[in-house]
Formats: sequence, C-alpha cells, structure tokens
Amino acid sequence: DRVALARATRLMQQRINEQHMRNGVTLIDPATTYIDTEVKIGADTVIEPGVYLKGKTVIGEDCHIGTHSELVDATLENDVTVTSSTIEHAVMHAHSDIGPNSHLRPDADIGEYVHLGNFVEIKKAKIGARTKVGHLTYVGNATLGTDINVGCGVVFVNYDGVQKWESKIGDHAFIGSNSNIVAPVDVADHSFIAAGSTITKDVPFHAMAIARARQTNKDDFWKRLPLAKDPDWN
Repeated sequence: DRVALARATRLMQQRINEQHMRNGVTLIDPATTYIDTEVKIGADTVIEPGVYLKGKTVIGEDCHIGTHSELVDATLENDVTVTSSTIEHAVMHAHSDIGPNSHLRPDADIGEYVHLGNFVEIKKAKIGARTKVGHLTYVGNATLGTDINVGCGVVFVNYDGVQKWESKIGDHAFIGSNSNIVAPVDVADHSFIAAGSTITKDVPFHAMAIARARQTNKDDFWKRLPLAKDPDWN
C-alpha cells in the first residue's frame, strides 16, 4: 500500500544520504534532501534543505547547492554554486554560479567563472568563461564567447514561428540592457550593443550598434490632457 511504499522510500533515502555523508558530503537537513541512487557527489560539497538531485546528476567537490534547487541529469564541476535554481541536462564548469530563481534547460553549457544571476533562462546555448548574465535574461540557441557582459532584460529571439535560429556573440562584447538579439546574427569580438536596441543584422568588430527610435520630447504636452485643469499640475 501507499503507506508501506512511503516508509520504504524513506528508509532507502536515509541509506543513500548517510552514504554520501560518510563520503564527505554535508547535508544540512538529510530528512528533506532527496538523492537518486545514481547521483554522484564530491567531497566537501554542501547540500541545503529541500534539494532534489535526480537521474545521473554528477556534482564535483566544494560545491554549494542552495535550498529548493532541483538538478536533473546535471553535471557540475568543482566549486560551483547553485542558489534556488533548476538545472536539467546541462553542464556547469568549475567556479561558476547561478541563481536565485534561474533555469538551465537541456544543452546549456556554462563555462568557468561564469555568473548567472536571478531570473536567467539558458537553453541550448554555450556561455564562455567569465561571461556575466546578471538578471532577467533569456539565452536560447546561442554561442557566447568569453568576458561578455549581458545587461538586464536581454532576450535572444531564436524562433520565427517555423524554426529555431542561432546567434553568436564574440569575446569581450557588451550587450546593453533591454536589447533583443533577433537570430540569426553574429556580434563580433569587442563590439557594443546600445541599451534598448533590437538587433537584426551582424555587428562588426569594434562597432557599436544602435537600433531604436530617436527620442522626441513634446513640450507642455500635459496641457492637452484633461488633467491640465487640475491645480496640482499647474
């Protein structure tokens, strides 16, 4: 019955967790840590409460897996930090970090010393070493080089309704906040994309791309509105 199944599951989970702890893994709260039988974890890794490690996940040494993280068939090298995030069929190389509240989807490959901040989603993309993707960003079907800064709210637009397209970003590029990278485009090394741009063409080496409407200020526009009669606006 279901009661007996739950008891058996709890006993099996206890055995699995105890074996990892004997191997040098720290489980802050073993009772709320769920580890599948084929998971491998390196010594001196810390697992916080409420973590699920599923499938054939492999975690290196000196990693830190934060509360409410879920890893499914994930591979983490040494000294990786995961903060309240989900990683599925993806790889994080040494010294990288992610989270909180971010998502690595299948075929994401995250390089060494990469920083992925909060609310970042990566799918079928390779991120080069030391690149920073700080917040509120979607990267899909793309290759990013090394030492890139990706600003807040950047979207890699990879789907045209029929098929997925790939974009490439060169080393040391700077992607301004709230930009749209409409695939397929190549952004060369050491190039810049101005904030708020929608990029549909390649950006050459050392160039800065600006693709947005020019700002126009309408003086005294408030006088055309009903609130112009409001004394607080005069």
